[in-house]
This record gives sequence, C-alpha cells and structure tokens, in this order.
Amino acid sequence: MTRLPSEPGVSAVSPEPRISAVSPEPGVSAVSPATVRRALLDRTEIAILDVRPEGRFAEGHPLFAASFPLGRLETEVFDRLPRRSVPLVVYGDGPDDAGTAAGRLRHLDYGRVSVLAGGLAGWVAAGGELFRDVNAPSKAFGELVAVTAGTPLVAAEELRDLLGGGADVVVVDARRFDEYQTMSIPTATSVPGAELVLRVGALAPDPATTVVVNCAGRTRSIIGTQSLINAGFPNRVLALRNGTIGWTLAGLALDHGQDRQPPEIPAAMARRARAAALAVASKAGVRHISGGELRSLADEERRTIYRLDVRSPGEYAAGHLAGFRPAPGGQLVQETDWFAPVRGALIVLADDGAGRAEMTGSWLAQMGWEVAVLQAGPPDPVEAGPWAPALPPLPEVRLAGPDQVDDWLRAGQALVIDVDTSRAFLAGHVPGAAWALRTDLSGARMLDRLGGPARLVLASADGTLAAFASADAPERAGTEVTVLDGGTAGWARSGRPLRTGPAGMLSAPVDVYRRPYEGTAVDAGAMRAYLEWEYGLVAQLERDGTHGFTVLT
Repeated sequence: MTRLPSEPGVSAVSPEPRISAVSPEPGVSAVSPATVRRALLDRTEIAILDVRPEGRFAEGHPLFAASFPLGRLETEVFDRLPRRSVPLVVYGDGPDDAGTAAGRLRHLDYGRVSVLAGGLAGWVAAGGELFRDVNAPSKAFGELVAVTAGTPLVAAEELRDLLGGGADVVVVDARRFDEYQTMSIPTATSVPGAELVLRVGALAPDPATTVVVNCAGRTRSIIGTQSLINAGFPNRVLALRNGTIGWTLAGLALDHGQDRQPPEIPAAMARRARAAALAVASKAGVRHISGGELRSLADEERRTIYRLDVRSPGEYAAGHLAGFRPAPGGQLVQETDWFAPVRGALIVLADDGAGRAEMTGSWLAQMGWEVAVLQAGPPDPVEAGPWAPALPPLPEVRLAGPDQVDDWLRAGQALVIDVDTSRAFLAGHVPGAAWALRTDLSGARMLDRLGGPARLVLASADGTLAAFASADAPERAGTEVTVLDGGTAGWARSGRPLRTGPAGMLSAPVDVYRRPYEGTAVDAGAMRAYLEWEYGLVAQLERDGTHGFTVLT
C-alpha cells in the first residue's frame, strides 16, 4: 500500500494499481520506456495510448498516457490522432490488447505503431511513475501552479460566513454549465474558465468586491483564480479551497438546478480584457499564426496540428471555422490528454478576438505545448452545427430496423447486446438487452453465457460502435449477427420505450471511471482520497521528471 502525503484532517489509503507485462505480437516492434522518456524530454511528437477500459486506466498510468479504450478505438482515433505518421506507443492489459490495438491502428493507416516494452510492468521496472485518476497532466499542473504562484485560497466555512454576513462577495463557478447546474455553491454564477477574464468584470465592477472562484475540486478553481490574477484583475480573487467537495465535506448544503450567467459586457470592458489576455499570452510565449501559414503547415504534414475553437458550445454551434473542433477553453486546459494526446504537437486556437484563445493558450504554453492563436484575416469557410467526428468507413454489416428487432424479441428469436458505455446502458437501453464490453464479446465464456441465440443483435447509441463491434461478435454455427439500425436512439425515435437500470450486465462496468467530484451521491471517503491524491501530485511530478511545466509568476 502507498500512503500519499495529505493535508491535516485528510486521510486515505490508495490501493496499488494492478499492472501486467505486455509482450509484443509477432511483427510489432517494442519501444523501451527509456526511448519514450527521451521523446517526452526532447518535445518530439509521441502519443502513448492506454487501450484498457477507462476504469483500469484510472488505476495508474504514465503521466502523458491517453485513454484510448480498445473497444472504442475506431470512434475516437481520427479526431484525436489527426496525423497518420505520428509515432504511437501502445500498451494494454495483458499480452493481447496491445497487439490487437496495434493491428487496428495499422489497418487505419497509422504507419508508426509500436508497443511499450514490458507494458506497465516494464515502465515501473524502469523507474517510471504511475499517475492515478484521469486528466492527470492538467491536475498535476494545477497543483504546481498553486504551490509556485501561491494561489490564495478561502475555506468553505470562511466563505459561508462571508456570504451569511452580507459581505461584498461574488462567487463564480468555473466548470461546464451542466456541471454547475447539477450542483453549485449558493449564490454562484456560471462563468466557465475561459470566460473569466472576459466576463467577471461585469459581475464585480467595484474593485472592492471579493471574487471567489470554485470548481468541483481544485484544478479549475486554481487556474481560474490565477487567470484573473495574471490578467491584472483589480479585485481580490480567491479560490474556494477544494471546491464543491470541500463545501460538502464541511457539511454545507449545495444548490441544484441553478442557471445564473453573467450579463452582457460593455465594449470598453471587452477591450480591456482582450488587452490583458494578449499581455499574458505574450509573456507565456504564445504566438499568432495567419490562416495562410496554418494551411502551409497542414499541407506539409510534418506536424500534428490540433485546431481547437475555445468559445462556448452555443457559439461554436452557431458558426465556426471549418476544421476546428469545439474545445471550450476551461475544459481544454482541464483535459489536455483528451483534446491533444500527441505530446509535442502544435495547438492552434481560435475564438472571436475577445482574448479567450490567448488566455487559454497562456496555460497550454506553461504546460509545455507549442501554441498559436489564429489571426483574423480573409474570411475562411464557416460551418454551423455540432462537430461531426471523423470516422473510418463502417464495415459491411447486416442491419435490422426497430420493427424487425421488436418482432424477433417478441418471438424469442434474438438477443440484443448493447456495446455502448455502461453509463449509456444504465440510462436507457432496448428492453431485455444485455450489456457487455466489446472486448469481451469474442471470449469463449461469453459464448457459453449467450447460449447460442438464433440471432445476436448488437446495439449502441447510434449504431456506429455496434457496427465496428460486429467483427468481434462470437462466431457460432446457427447464430446470425445483426446491428440495430439507428441504435438505441433509433429505437426511441420509433416510439418504443427504453429501459433503465443494471439488469443484464454481462461484463464488469470498468469502462467508465466515476469521478469523485461527479454528481451528488459520492462517498465522503472517496472525496477525501481524491483530494489526498491531488495534494501528492507535485511530489510525483518531481519524481517523474518528464512534465516540462513552467509557471508564470
């Protein structure tokens, strides 16, 4: 057992992660941990892919490893790994996962795929650190910022007294709006991280007003507070110590279902915010790039380039530059391993010229990324609507619509297996459907458990993942494999009900990691353990030595 350093009054023990060695499949080269470390230190492009389910990933992984569950690989890889010649290093959970993943990636035209020699066991044997939880680079960076910059904090009890005593205090919530609506500090207004420098002035125009920034735990409140401080915001700014977790552990009640948002900002205030953001970005080393230069770099195909729009989801959907993915700035800083898993890549940010891209870029640059903000120039093609993920061609599969599948089920002639996330299955699935990890479908024990149905119907949210999973379905004489056309969404659109709950789960639900700061029914012990893990991250960074982080002071 490993006990992590803790603050007074916080005590928890974290179990050791389960790790196993992985041997390369025949014909797949293995890369040593030392080679991976050298690439990270040299800032050359590399992506470390952990193909285990997310729950297993959260037990422990190298700092810059990105979660790419084998069962969802095809649905994520093109957007997250846009350059096919980028060096990829894969590891999994046992001797087969890495080789299977490498084969799929090569089939998708990724030409430089290797496996990590010895898997996680080899990484640890070579002295590598394992980081728990998810979004570890961003959370570790946040802790380093707090220590290095001396981010001012306020305890939950102190904030309660200030609010109760009628003090001149404004509380702003730096999380996504949906997280804020789930639970929030009383009186808090939703101002997601990238919006803070632009919009907080409208909430606190009097410099005498104290501004308190909160999130669910620590990272986004620390980064949000330091954003305002770095930008020269004249008010006193404090981070709520441990966010809604700290508030809950103090025995205080949270609000639910709130929808407070900041008012429109005057033009003069927007200009001042942009000027402040530009100054911080320049200090951090963020450059600007023209559309022509960006197109030239893309044509050369020598760099992985992430094109990310940091505005709010609503602004993005209303109209965005073609080829730019949505990445609201606060979440981008919080989830760099999701949005940009290729370490050493170039990140190009776009907004509407209000400084949100520059402020976001200042943090990414401190995290060791090369960052550029797209300059305004000649009009570029604009698209509207949500982002449509890039996908490989779907395999040829047998499709059956809701009417046909319903008839089969009523006649006892089919079994439906949902291969989407366990969270999606619990929220709603075809009545009578079972749930399984895609990676469990081809196992011999799964064949026995299925009992040889005449038809096996695979389902997922829209049918896409089910189509890819059809190749993994068990092969047995007399069993026909079909995909539910339109998925569970199509089933619901046909007017048929969905069922909720855990009945029929054939695999352990390790595909989704339940964050200790998500939702309202989280065990207090899990919240304390999560905080304790965060307190120990700076020491882990020092032991690991690959981070390349710097902090503006």
